[in-house]
Amino acid sequence: MTIRKTPLAVGEIYHVFNRSIAKQPIFLSTYDYQRALDVLTFYSYFNPSIRFSHYKRMPEAQKTEFMANLRKGEKQVEIMTFCLMPNHIHFLIKEIKQKGISTFMSNFQNSYAKYFNIKTKRSGSLFQTMFKAVRIETDEQLIHVARYIHLNPVTAFILKTIEQLTTYPWSSFSTYLGKQTSDIINTNVILSYFPSVNKFIQFTNDQVDYQRELDKIKHLALE
Repeated sequence: MTIRKTPLAVGEIYHVFNRSIAKQPIFLSTYDYQRALDVLTFYSYFNPSIRFSHYKRMPEAQKTEFMANLRKGEKQVEIMTFCLMPNHIHFLIKEIKQKGISTFMSNFQNSYAKYFNIKTKRSGSLFQTMFKAVRIETDEQLIHVARYIHLNPVTAFILKTIEQLTTYPWSSFSTYLGKQTSDIINTNVILSYFPSVNKFIQFTNDQVDYQRELDKIKHLALE
């Protein structure tokens, strides 16, 4: 049995990330990304009474009622930032319930992998065996990791500019700007470090070129 180097503790915040096997693309369409968002929303709540796949088969009225009741319950994790990339995922996430992050990640990855395997007629694991988790130890680390996660699509040149990031639907950045609403993203902690949303945007924008250069150096070192 593989032992996690970083223990996950209630009340602590972690940068959690994982990538696909062999770095293969795992989000092939807008529907795939939306499916992943729906799954992570569903499993952020504590102990849903049914699996997401069962929920998806419900009539629309029944789904609406189920989600309304689920939202009244407790969460097992608190998501501060996230970003879905073509072959990997990032979360800045707080453990609310004992084993909440592990349960959330297991349910999210297993549910999405099952959907993806059926869709693409493949079998086997989709994600690497154990997700990585780094504990956030300082306020400075917290806001820098939040920025790093949000800048991923720009760093990878999936998006060319920070302006495009403001409408990128597969991360929490647009939620921070008030352009999207979310039941599961807690923006209050990160935004409390900035006098205004504009200062938060400026803080994020200031790092674009530097983060791209670091990413380029990393790839060169691996070639």
